[in-house]
Amino acid sequence: MIQSRFYLVYALLILTALFVGVHRDIAVPVAQPLQEIPTHLGVWKQTDDIYFSEAVLEQLRPTDYLYRVYRQDGDLRNTHNIALYVGYHGGGPDSGPIHSPKHCLPGSGWMVESETRYPIEVDGGTFNVVEAVYRHGERLELFVYWYQVKGKTLTNEYSLKMAEIFNSMLYRRRDSAFIRISTQYHEGDAKPVTLLHGFVRAVYPSLTEVLPQ
Repeated sequence: MIQSRFYLVYALLILTALFVGVHRDIAVPVAQPLQEIPTHLGVWKQTDDIYFSEAVLEQLRPTDYLYRVYRQDGDLRNTHNIALYVGYHGGGPDSGPIHSPKHCLPGSGWMVESETRYPIEVDGGTFNVVEAVYRHGERLELFVYWYQVKGKTLTNEYSLKMAEIFNSMLYRRRDSAFIRISTQYHEGDAKPVTLLHGFVRAVYPSLTEVLPQ
């Protein structure tokens, strides 16, 4: 009986080694370059594009990314700029893994003050997002973020990894995206939350168009 179990485990190890040896994920491109996301989204218009240095890109290794600042029409004083970051990782050999904000932000001096998950309504449906407040010295920043894999939205790193493994085994795909939207925040001020929700609803249809399903 023990010998039979040994052979079974040995056979499983061989099959796993063979699968790893011959299995190669394919690189999945975006449906459109992320720069094709409109510079005008309803009442929001682009005010700036931000580009990472080569050193940062070597660390993040995205297949494509967009880091853009928007503000509402009529907000001449730039009271509430909205920063949109979309990092897409196509799953090919040159694509790095998504970096969780739980690791990246503290590494940049930002410390989490609060974090919650809840559904948000978009286009007649709902999907879950993470809302988090981070502090850097006296500055507070409000973030709304999620991960997107084959058209599905996820809010934690465990679900992201499981989805990547599942898609790799079934479809030879490990492509995934990280979407983060942020604005400056002051304790007790409800307006930034309302603004971020409005921006999520404005940008989400464009994200579904450019990200692979």
